[in-house]
Amino acid sequence: MSSYSLGAYPRTRLRRNRHDDWSRRLVAEHTVTSADLIWPVFVQPGDGARQPIASMPGVDRLTVPQLIDAAGEAAALGIPCIALFPATEAELKTEDGREAWNEQNLICQAVRELKRQLPDLGVLCDVALDPYTSHGHDGLLVDGRVTNDRTIEALVKQSLAQARAGCDVIAPSDMMDGRIGAIRDALDGEGFEHVRLMSYAAKYASAFYGPFREAIKSKRASNQPVDKRGYQMDPANGEEALREVAFDLADGADMVMVKPGLPYLDIIRRVKDEFHVPTYAYQVSGEYAMLRGAIDQGWLDERVVLEALLGFKRAGADGVLTYFAVEAAKRLKAG
Repeated sequence: MSSYSLGAYPRTRLRRNRHDDWSRRLVAEHTVTSADLIWPVFVQPGDGARQPIASMPGVDRLTVPQLIDAAGEAAALGIPCIALFPATEAELKTEDGREAWNEQNLICQAVRELKRQLPDLGVLCDVALDPYTSHGHDGLLVDGRVTNDRTIEALVKQSLAQARAGCDVIAPSDMMDGRIGAIRDALDGEGFEHVRLMSYAAKYASAFYGPFREAIKSKRASNQPVDKRGYQMDPANGEEALREVAFDLADGADMVMVKPGLPYLDIIRRVKDEFHVPTYAYQVSGEYAMLRGAIDQGWLDERVVLEALLGFKRAGADGVLTYFAVEAAKRLKAG
């Protein structure tokens, strides 16, 4: 707050600018548009029906043809980019996750078809091994622990496979040290200088990811979550997030992300203030499930969707990955 007087009642009445819709819009400090949204989509093999995800009401796994139709709708609404995540069949999951760099895998097929039919729509691909490993970890295991440097070798191969398929944005979510530099060097070495890197730079070991793991079929038979605290960040730490972002920017990241979103608005603000780079938030599956479930039960008004997205923008995010993207874009279009 400024040290000088900003006026006093009754001459100053802050409610005056709130009185009418036109004046509220005129003095609004932040806005959300469809151009701020990235839509995460779950892709399934085959040509069957859409598969609803029980813990994420309203979100389905889509086949590639269904994805093309859905992506076309998103593009028509002004959404600039979609993010792809595979629901990998059990028989393709292995200890080393080798399906991740198979150039005929589900994600690569989806990317090629998207770029063929919707060339102007941005396509973001997650880079991590958890959809492809039988143990559910984001990296390779040695003596029961995720090994950093061997995992990077696998992530580089996965990134190159996605770039060859036509991916626009490679988004490493694994939280291995040094993977951004290794991937950047590999992409540049094969002539993919134009492919952007959006680093999951501050990804926390959060309990908000549960529905996502159901969506990509990475839950174990025991139904116990995989413990990823050995590589994802401690929710107690903020300064560490700034170090992670600094390392990834120095290694060539074009954009950075904070994940999850709403519980980490303070981190988004600190990252934006410190680095002044394109900064994104991921409104993760647990956040979606809470809001969607409360809306469906009538406990919350649907306005909370745009209110939450506005909160990300106010905190400093340039954009948001959200499962509400299409719904939000329709609301914004309707005014």
